[in-house]
Amino acid sequence: CLLELTTEKNTSEKGRATIIFSLKNEVGGLVKALKLFQENHVNLVHIESRKSKRQNSEFEIFVDCDSNSGQLNEIIQLLRNHVNVVDMEPPDNSYLDKCANRVLMYGSELDADHPGFKDNVYRKRRKFFADLAMSYKHGDPIPSIEFTEEEVKTWGVVYRELNKLYPTHACREYLKNLPLLSKYCECREDNIPQLEDVSRFLKERTGFTIRPVAGYLSPRDFLAGLAFRVFHCTQYVRHSSDPLYTPEPDTCHELLGHVPLLAEPSFAQFSQEIGLASLGASDESVQKLATCYFFTVEFGLCKQEGQLRAYGAGLLSSISELKVKIIPFDPKITCNQECIITTFQDVYFVSNSFEEAKVKMREFAKTIKRPFSVRYNPYTQSVDVLKDTTSINSVVEELRHELDIVGDALNRLNKQLGV
Repeated sequence: CLLELTTEKNTSEKGRATIIFSLKNEVGGLVKALKLFQENHVNLVHIESRKSKRQNSEFEIFVDCDSNSGQLNEIIQLLRNHVNVVDMEPPDNSYLDKCANRVLMYGSELDADHPGFKDNVYRKRRKFFADLAMSYKHGDPIPSIEFTEEEVKTWGVVYRELNKLYPTHACREYLKNLPLLSKYCECREDNIPQLEDVSRFLKERTGFTIRPVAGYLSPRDFLAGLAFRVFHCTQYVRHSSDPLYTPEPDTCHELLGHVPLLAEPSFAQFSQEIGLASLGASDESVQKLATCYFFTVEFGLCKQEGQLRAYGAGLLSSISELKVKIIPFDPKITCNQECIITTFQDVYFVSNSFEEAKVKMREFAKTIKRPFSVRYNPYTQSVDVLKDTTSINSVVEELRHELDIVGDALNRLNKQLGV
C-alpha cells in the first residue's frame, strides 16, 4: 500500500492507507470484512463501492483508513481469508496535488529571522507566489510570471557570481547541460526562465516535469513527486538585501542548482529511484532515504579527472568556499547523518560517479521493508505495484520485447561489420 502520512505531529504514528477488495459471493460478506477493521482498531475514513477494474461483472470496495504499518500488514493478511482480491491503490495525479499543498514552512509565512520578514512588499509578493502554487493542478500549464526589476537584479547577481565558479567547481555533466538552459529556456543574467519552459525542456530530455510549490514539503511528499518524475520547484526569488544567501530553496537554487542535472538522464534516474524507494516505506525508512537524497542530490560531490566536483544543487547554488570533512558515500552511513539547512554541513559525501551512487542506492533500497515493489510506467506516467505473478509477468514480457529489439540491433550491426 502506498501510505500517505500526515504531517501533523500528533498523528505522526498513523498513516493514511487505501485498500481495495472485491467480495466473495456470500451473504454478509461486506459486514465480515468491515468487522476486521473494527476488531483491529483501524479507523475507516472513507468507504465506497465501485465497479471493478479487473472483472466487469464484479464490484469492489474502496476503503480509506488510518493505520500504522503493523496494523496495515495484519489487516491485509486477515482480509485475504475473507475476500477475493486485496489490492493497494498507487498514488495518482490527485495524490500529487495533495502532496504539493501540504507545505510545512517558508510558504506565504516567514520566520522572524528571514531577510524579508520586515519587508511588507516582499511578504505580499511571497503570498502571490504561494497562492499560485497552491491553486495549481497537475497537468495544467504553469502560469508565466512577470518578474519585478528588483527580482531580476537579484537573480542577475547570483547568476553572475556562480558562473565565475562553475568552470572549476561543477561536474562535467552540469557544465554540459547549463548552456542548454540558455538555448532553450532563455536562462540569462538579465532574464529568469519561466517554469513552463523549463518543464517542457526537462520532459524532452529526461521525462521529468516541473511542478510549482509554495515552500518546504515533508520528505514523504517531496520524494513521492520524484517517483513520478515530478520535481517540486519554488518560483519566488530570495530577498534582495542579501542576494548571496537564502534560508530556503528559491528559484535561483532550483533553476541554477537542480535543473541542469535533472536534464542528465543518469542523474534524473538516480533521483527518481530514491523517490520510488520511498513509496509505501515506513516513516523511519523515508527519513533515511530523504537524508541520502540530501547528501547526494543537494550536497553531493564526485571525483572527475582526479578532482572533486560538485553535483549537489545546494553546492552549485552557493557562493561560499567550503573547507569541510569529506568521506565516501555509503547509504548505510549517510542515512544517519544530521541534515543542516541553515548553514554548512559538518560532513560531505563523495562518489566516484553518478552510476556508482545509483548502484549503492539500489542496494540500499532493497533493505527497506515494505509488502511490495514498484516500477514507474513511462507510457502512462504512473506507478505500478508489483504484488503478484500477473503484474510481475507483465514486466517480464516488456523486458523480453526490449531484449528482442537489442538482439535484432546487434545482429544487424554484426552483419554490417562482417562478424
